[in-house]
Amino acid sequence: MRKRRNYGLFLLAVLAILFYTSQPIFAQEGYQRPPEAIAKLIDAPSTPAVRIDSKAEWMLLMERPGYPSIEDIAAPELRIGGTRINPATNGRSRQNPMTGLSLKNIKTGETFEFSNMPAKPAISNVSWSNDEKKIAFTNTVEDGIELWVVNLESKSAKKLTEAIINNAYVSAFEWMPDGQSLLVSTVKDGRGNAPVKPRAPKGPVIQETAGAEAASRTYQDLLENAYDEQLFEYYTTVQLRNVDLNGNAKKVGQPAIIKGFDVSPNGEYILVQTIQKPFSYLVPASRFPFNYEVWSANGNNKKVLAQIALDEVRPKGFDATRLGMRSVSWRADAPATLYWAEANDGGDPAMDTNERDIVYMQAAPFEGQPTKLATTSLRYGGIVWGDEKRAWLNEQWWANRMEKATIIDPTKPGQAGNVIIERATTDRYNDPGNPMTIKNEYGRYVLKFDKDEVFMSSVGGSPEGDRPFLSRFNLKTKKQDILFRSEAPYYERPIDIITEKADKIMTIRESETEPQNYFIRDLKKGTLTAITDFPHPQPEMMEVNKEIIKYKRADGVDLTAVLYTPAGYDKAKDGPLPVLMWAYPREYKSIATAAQVRGTPYSFTRVSSGSPLFWVLFGFAVWENT
Repeated sequence: MRKRRNYGLFLLAVLAILFYTSQPIFAQEGYQRPPEAIAKLIDAPSTPAVRIDSKAEWMLLMERPGYPSIEDIAAPELRIGGTRINPATNGRSRQNPMTGLSLKNIKTGETFEFSNMPAKPAISNVSWSNDEKKIAFTNTVEDGIELWVVNLESKSAKKLTEAIINNAYVSAFEWMPDGQSLLVSTVKDGRGNAPVKPRAPKGPVIQETAGAEAASRTYQDLLENAYDEQLFEYYTTVQLRNVDLNGNAKKVGQPAIIKGFDVSPNGEYILVQTIQKPFSYLVPASRFPFNYEVWSANGNNKKVLAQIALDEVRPKGFDATRLGMRSVSWRADAPATLYWAEANDGGDPAMDTNERDIVYMQAAPFEGQPTKLATTSLRYGGIVWGDEKRAWLNEQWWANRMEKATIIDPTKPGQAGNVIIERATTDRYNDPGNPMTIKNEYGRYVLKFDKDEVFMSSVGGSPEGDRPFLSRFNLKTKKQDILFRSEAPYYERPIDIITEKADKIMTIRESETEPQNYFIRDLKKGTLTAITDFPHPQPEMMEVNKEIIKYKRADGVDLTAVLYTPAGYDKAKDGPLPVLMWAYPREYKSIATAAQVRGTPYSFTRVSSGSPLFWVLFGFAVWENT
């Protein structure tokens, strides 16, 4: 075997040529093809993405290219307001759309192609209807974005709109709960041509300070002048429309700069966030002034719930937050009830208080005072709704890496709940996981109960590396019973519960040499049935060696890393290798948690964009800190 250390000399020689050659590189014509070893990795298509219906009957397979084309990368791009927009399509730039859809029957294994699909698919925003009989998606063409829908019964596709979708900032669409129409973001009528950059500014850019002392973060792609403001408003102004399955469209409300919208579970209301002026040159659009509004489903009636001020100045610390309503959402288990959090400490983590946030809720028609549902001692982190008397309230505090989960009773608002989890987020070995959910009658996901127990899926940190597991978690005793746990030489994650008692589950399994595939595990019978059989997308990587390395830092802290070495490498015969180290600093609050093993030696190795693993094929060893 040839000594691989020669590749290090080869790299130095290449660098020397690049820096010192008298022949200018830009004189070369056309794009140059990389070495074949790398070209094969780049040209390999990605393993299809998968979406599974809530009954585990159908699997949607979405074909993806390995890397975006040069044409996609070269597309025009506007970087304004903290977002990146393709002005030619009124969508987001640098997308890597899917190139095909197919449907697989999980029980029989039969795969179906959809007829009447776009001629040259560039698919994004794939979404099942609530009844799971239809799938909507957007298709990007040269001058815009179209809305399409496929019918699972007929296995055929249909275009619902021309290229009028506005996906520059807000989401493209949302299914209405009845599954017979969609609420769609579109370009407003009569928008005209985009603003033209003036030859000279009308005046200087003036920014004022109120003199308050505050931390200032660094953001990318901010607005810089009045012309940027005009462009931002032009491309992000949206006209919502209700589009039925025949393509008939009705306007909903008036055009506005909409940052988000969400239809109530019963379909009678729409929660809309509309951006207001003045815009800011210091923060991205996500912190511009905006209103929380509730619209009727036809958009004719509007109620402003709150006016949120420009969010330029916050107290110091990652646990700081803004004032006013935030994280406003619909209850998943109710027809039309909103809930949200408000800071009770001025948004300042330095304030000493036992009640950081207050959680409120309010049912339609949203008159009178909201109900105080709960308070949190840490920063509010969301609610997973369950049944009438049980909901899972999350809290976290970044400064000390703590999290808390509490079961609250929505029928007894303001009453203290039962704290079931309180732990350090950095303690991987004692992570009980996150609760599993099921789809309810509103098409929303709620906690899956079995009497006093919920089902939990965890990353399964251990001294042997990550070993994901599924468990029963008793909400009263707080005891956990593991039903399934991944075992070597595989890395297997539970993703869905198929039966009521969780004796049959769906998992994703992979190994060092086998790509991710989907399986059904019968825990009662002890059987494993493959649903998919995706081939290795990059067989050149099959023989690359991978292992977890444990080592001690100079200060005595035990750490771990993943080491990749070339195929067939033998330390005794081949000697030392040039090493590329890939590390990103992480902060821990204790030596014990910093020393915990992270990652797994049994996960599948796929080289993706920006990966350092390309160098393994050139004889380098690659060291990745975990």
